[in-house]
Amino acid sequence: MANLRVKLILNPIAGKGTAAQRLPQVESLFRQRGLSYTLFLTKAPGHAIELARAARVEGYGLVVAAGGDGTVNEVTNGLMESGTRIQDRPAIAVLSIGRGNDFCYGADIPASLEDCVAAISAGVSRPLDVGRIAGGDYPDGRYFANGIGVGFDTIVGLEAAKMKHVHGFMAYVFGALRTFILYPMPPHVRLESSAAPGRAVEMESSQISIMNGKRMGGTFFMAPRASNFDGCLDLCMAAKLNRSDMIHLMADYTKGTQYRNPKIITTRSPAYSIKAPSGGLVVHADGETITTNGTALEISCLPSALRIIYDPAVAAARSVEFAGIPVPGKTLP
Repeated sequence: MANLRVKLILNPIAGKGTAAQRLPQVESLFRQRGLSYTLFLTKAPGHAIELARAARVEGYGLVVAAGGDGTVNEVTNGLMESGTRIQDRPAIAVLSIGRGNDFCYGADIPASLEDCVAAISAGVSRPLDVGRIAGGDYPDGRYFANGIGVGFDTIVGLEAAKMKHVHGFMAYVFGALRTFILYPMPPHVRLESSAAPGRAVEMESSQISIMNGKRMGGTFFMAPRASNFDGCLDLCMAAKLNRSDMIHLMADYTKGTQYRNPKIITTRSPAYSIKAPSGGLVVHADGETITTNGTALEISCLPSALRIIYDPAVAAARSVEFAGIPVPGKTLP
């Protein structure tokens, strides 16, 4: 770490504005650890992409994303655009000061700010896979760090984002309740996996999650056995569900036990293709809207595309949390 120039990108509106209030604490913790850095505050959506993209040519070896999953997503996109060779891209570290911090959970990054800075000081890193999705508003592709959602959870997230006075998990709960009332009909989709060429799943699907990380929405373990350095993305796909089905399934998601539900398909693959000829795909990537009425998506894993600072002690603790849940196979049923 002593030999790396550090670019700290902080999103002041992350965590519904609480990130800006934590800046003095961030700076104090960096000083205590003797870490030199250059601070940049984001000013608008997309600004973190620009700041991260410029980091390599500016001579930075590490970019610290201080914010939530949206900030991590933008920094990831900027770093991926900063150089064609993996070894040329700066490494990434994250400070957990967002709302859900789902990426941090799956990347074995500590929950407390103090421990995040301690991990950066220790400088232990490992490879990080990065996902790529093409379709909808991004025909040329956009990168993601944690995962994508298609259907119910995306609609819930859009509804939760409309909440002005309710934040965090409760915003997601109220968003889910509103979505239950609206409850649009699921699209008919055809999903193919590169791990099972020539085979496909075709059905009406209420929800599809394709994960690099483990968790979405702050508490829903869509892929509890996923690893973001194995070269694959984990699929959790639900058939057509009624309201009662979804309520029970949401309870399963909080425990990561949805694999037992006969209406759930789980698998693991380097790439997926999703088509809905009649449209209706509502899609997000790391909480960022990809499309609200898409017809086709191509999703792939870019193995070891970046390096990330993590905490080995956190990794050891989290590895046993879902040890009893089976690892998804690599082929579709």
